[in-house]
Amino acid sequence: MHSAITVSLVPQAKGGPFVFWNGLSDACEQASALGFDAIEIFPPDAGALDVDRILELLARHHLKVAAVGTGGGWVIHKWHLCHPDEDIRCRAAEFIFNIVQKASELGAPAIIGSMQGRVEGDVHREKALAWFGEALWDLSGDAKEHGQRLIYEPLNRYETNLFNRLKDAVEFLSHPNYDNVRILADLFHMNIEEANVAEAMRAGGDRIGHVHFADSNRQAVGRGHTKIEPIIAALREIGYAGYLSAEILPLPDAPTAARQTIESFRGCVRS
Repeated sequence: MHSAITVSLVPQAKGGPFVFWNGLSDACEQASALGFDAIEIFPPDAGALDVDRILELLARHHLKVAAVGTGGGWVIHKWHLCHPDEDIRCRAAEFIFNIVQKASELGAPAIIGSMQGRVEGDVHREKALAWFGEALWDLSGDAKEHGQRLIYEPLNRYETNLFNRLKDAVEFLSHPNYDNVRILADLFHMNIEEANVAEAMRAGGDRIGHVHFADSNRQAVGRGHTKIEPIIAALREIGYAGYLSAEILPLPDAPTAARQTIESFRGCVRS
């Protein structure tokens, strides 16, 4: 397993669960100095991803891109894939598609989290899931053409009413249409929704393609009450070899949160 830490390029998301906020150069410098393997980028749109510049920064600091988030489309525009307005659904899908392309140039998958949306208004759940499923199929096909997986993140009940538990997401993705989709297991969301996080990881098996490494209070692992050792053991049992990426609040400040994260990572993964 490898370590990663988040950087947000979206001013409108200030106060959200991202560690670094002062640009990619600063994030790469700090992440590298602490010994992280990668960064996870949260951009406002695909246009903010200057691939040549980012690749130069990565090479200079011996880092990779773990993943690229698409939630800027929700934060800035309130677009999502289940919106009752067809035009907005199309805008959401195009926004994600453009990030899928740029992420692939960085050797990384794109994440669909908040852009999944929710069942709302007069739309029935079956219709919302049909829209979501069609978009997921198309976007995962686009990702495959670019040599990457598409990552889908179940969120807690306060953020979506589509899928909150890994088991339900795995069942939905069992159709062959979604062979190129993997699940993001976020420890913060799982702490709210799962009866046993480690068992949920085992049940998720090889469908798990990315992990958000966060404690119960969405701070760095070690600053809440999550028992991380059984979770790491479960990930080892299923052969997970991807990233543990800190999508966390920068508390009490970004340098401390980053340092706590890498110390926790080393303590539970590399010990």
